[in-house]
Amino acid sequence: MKSRLVASAALSALVLLGATGCTFISPQATTIEYSASDGVNVSDADGPIDVRNVFVVATEDGTVGNLVGAIVNPTQERATLTITLAGIDPFTVTLPAGDSISLGGDEEPLRIVGLDTMPGATVEIHFQSGDSTGVKAAVPVLDGTLPYYSDLVPEES
Repeated sequence: MKSRLVASAALSALVLLGATGCTFISPQATTIEYSASDGVNVSDADGPIDVRNVFVVATEDGTVGNLVGAIVNPTQERATLTITLAGIDPFTVTLPAGDSISLGGDEEPLRIVGLDTMPGATVEIHFQSGDSTGVKAAVPVLDGTLPYYSDLVPEES
């Protein structure tokens, strides 16, 4: 009788361990950072500022665009972000310590004249802050087809 009880307990423990064992080798999905929308996240380990969910909403011909996204300064010091696209004068955004802004949300988006990238493609943008050399990112270029982006399409003139 005791051997049946021990065998039953051992079998139950083995089934329980087998059913939960995959959690030991699988990555926890809630710890994986991702862009929650159509943009991309840009982080530079050497720079103080992070850029979240950045994308460009452009006119149909791709000549003018609005840079949209969140810029975050998690540090205890004021910091400046320089945003550079090939052939276009750089943009600079300065943030106080521990602050963030939302371009296209609580702030006007950055207007890019001379974009020369059609919606549906990506444009290479260089983001630099602090003493870092910066990072380049392939930023998606969208149009106003989706209703929630339609008010972000820039005027052509």
